[in-house]
Amino acid sequence: MTALPPSVRTARGLYLITPEERDTACLLARVAAVLPHATWLQYRQKDPDAGLRHAQAAALQALCARANVPLIINDDVALAEAVGAAGVHLGEDDGDLAAARSRLGVHAIVGASCYDDAALAERAVAAGASYVAFGAFFPTASKVTTRRATPALLTDAAVLGVPRVAIGGITPDNMGPLVAAGADLVAVIGGVFEASDPLAAAIAYRRGFGS
Repeated sequence: MTALPPSVRTARGLYLITPEERDTACLLARVAAVLPHATWLQYRQKDPDAGLRHAQAAALQALCARANVPLIINDDVALAEAVGAAGVHLGEDDGDLAAARSRLGVHAIVGASCYDDAALAERAVAAGASYVAFGAFFPTASKVTTRRATPALLTDAAVLGVPRVAIGGITPDNMGPLVAAGADLVAVIGGVFEASDPLAAAIAYRRGFGS
């Protein structure tokens, strides 16, 4: 288990995930408008264009550095290292957590998708994960999901000693029970970026944590 920096151990709030946007200028503008209300930002881009991914990640890293918001790269340890991001998020089949920790260093934020599986979360923390993410809690249009997490998973995972992230169809209206169950952060894409007023939505999520 990795010793967590205080800023990670106490992280709480909106974990914003970028939308699939190829226009880099547009992506930056959309993110910049709501970034002040995010605790962390994850860059998620499934386009195979490596040049696009690097350019966008580097631009987001500069934006996040100015806003003092850690940037976490989805599923790509090499890209995280290349742009100097704060860390990486790995799914169950997206790479070895211990190897990512070794490559990025002790201070990196290394996150793990744990779906509805408490045992997977335990193994992730043992391998060096900085946080564990459970979901989906509700139906979501952002990706195909076949697993459903329960609030009890969040409560039970308190013993792991790392931040617990809830993801999947979470809105300001349905997040209350998840926060009450122990979610330290809620991860959101469409709830902010597809909202009629993204800024108001981001503020509403933040207020769901009492801030």
